[in-house]
Amino acid sequence: MKKIVLKVMFCLCAIWSTNAQVINVSDYGIKPGKDVSLEVNQLIKSLEGKKNVTLFFPKGQYEFYPENAVAQYRAVANHDNSLKTMAFPLFNVENFTLDGNGSTFMFHGKICPIIVDGAKNTTLKNFTIDWETPFIHELKVTESDPKTNTFTAQITPEKYGFEVKNNQIFFNHYDWEDVVGQNIAFDPKTKAPIWDTRNYALKNSGAGVKISKMDKTTAKFTNCTKVTPPVGTVIAVYGSSPGGNRFAQAIHMANSKDSFIENVTIYAAGGMALIAERCENISLDKLVVTSRKDRVAATRADATHFLGCKGLIKMENCLLEHMLDDGINVHGAYVNVNEYRGANTFLCEISHVQQWGLTFAEAGDKVMITSRETVLPLYETTVKEVKILNDRRFLITLEKVPNVMPSGPLSLENITWNPDVIMRNNTVRENRARAALITTKGKVLIENNYFSSQMHGILIEGDNKSWYESGGVRDITINNNVFENIGYGDGEGYPLFAAPMLTEDQHLGDEKYHQNIRFTNNTIKSYNGLLVSATSVKGLVIEGNTVELSKSYPVGSKLPAIALDYCEDVTIGKNTFKGFNWPMTIKKSSNSTNVKVSSNKGIKD
Repeated sequence: MKKIVLKVMFCLCAIWSTNAQVINVSDYGIKPGKDVSLEVNQLIKSLEGKKNVTLFFPKGQYEFYPENAVAQYRAVANHDNSLKTMAFPLFNVENFTLDGNGSTFMFHGKICPIIVDGAKNTTLKNFTIDWETPFIHELKVTESDPKTNTFTAQITPEKYGFEVKNNQIFFNHYDWEDVVGQNIAFDPKTKAPIWDTRNYALKNSGAGVKISKMDKTTAKFTNCTKVTPPVGTVIAVYGSSPGGNRFAQAIHMANSKDSFIENVTIYAAGGMALIAERCENISLDKLVVTSRKDRVAATRADATHFLGCKGLIKMENCLLEHMLDDGINVHGAYVNVNEYRGANTFLCEISHVQQWGLTFAEAGDKVMITSRETVLPLYETTVKEVKILNDRRFLITLEKVPNVMPSGPLSLENITWNPDVIMRNNTVRENRARAALITTKGKVLIENNYFSSQMHGILIEGDNKSWYESGGVRDITINNNVFENIGYGDGEGYPLFAAPMLTEDQHLGDEKYHQNIRFTNNTIKSYNGLLVSATSVKGLVIEGNTVELSKSYPVGSKLPAIALDYCEDVTIGKNTFKGFNWPMTIKKSSNSTNVKVSSNKGIKD
């Protein structure tokens, strides 16, 4: 039987190989060392309607500039919508492979490297994405005087420089300039955001602030930070958001099925390294997001981000580091119901400005009517029709609605587009924010990874107040991972933090928001002794974890090692705490029920 299966597979591969077309781009005048944007665009255009194509680049460095690239207005989730110039516009391709053969694709200015939209079975492999000058300016502190709260910094990149106008600093780029905006300080010793980063947040104005330009690469700053940064500190400055620093993601996947990224390195991006929306089945193997050797920071935002996807998201053998936001974020979207117009039809509004243009749902999708007060589900139904009014609002008609419409403000959540997730053998470290945010109703397995992040390690949230990222999880296993020095941003980060984000006007409902989370057999190297914080979770297992004291950062914490609020059916057992000289505690709120605690070591049961 095995021989028959192998023979069939061989025959299928032979048929595919016979039909496949390998195109060497050098045959079309695409050569290293010059701007090839126009030629690549034209070649891709000529392939419309063809299937089973491999675009092959002889190894070299290929330059891409925006002036001759095709442009299209595009709505990109969690980015700023705008007219985008594109280097590789891969629309509606099928069985398409982009093989860089070890090449570097070097970009200049505001250009989006790769767009995969409406595609089936696409593979991106064997190349590096970089920008000659990145979207981040880095200020390396060369002199520091805490007595006057003054420091001098060398500013890179040097090519476009910076200006000081009316005591404010502006950073020049390819054809635009940035204000200070968002920024974070890195420690050159750890290559990670510095301990207690808020102390070194750079401000551009205010009482006593003085900024002066010393020469074309050096500036002096007085009273621009709460605490004077020590010599060697690097402050990464990346402009304002929304509307200022998320406009050129490296790879954008949308409305596509069966996508593969293999052996790809991304050194920079004017946004996220990878943003995927409304895609089914995405596999990442040996994706590397990191900074170049002459830089501290990598991308302006997340390494990977998945909004409203389904099927399986698989991430294996990846390295994600030095990005200025999360390692991976998987979620859906809550949209607000503005008005019920009768006839099963709702007027809805996409809630966050950087989700405008989102395809929330289509006919046949299942959606949940939810309460905006408790963020809990109320009624499940099916979409009959969607009419887009503009990039912000739409009319949605449902097959059925409740006989009596629920009172209070409402939202909708798409429950069809919720992917399963496998994260295995990855490293996520030395970045701003979290290692992973996971809010999907699919089955999730996170195992054999290494995490070290400035904020919480794994955040399981769901919010109807800020980014409007749905929703409550149903089946998550986090097993056999290493968490090291989690939360060095302010010392209060947990390896696992699970809780819905609520506004002052929202409150916990009768049911639990999250369900079935297992945090087992993990190793935590920790300076603060924190393990898990959970709110509104039913079915939580914290078992077999080892927490060891690390002295890499200031030791100690006033927070409980395990904190439970409004949780149900919790098992805490066989966890071991080693080396801590202050009490390890479990804090259970009075509204947490059926909590079983036994056989733990080094912590008060």
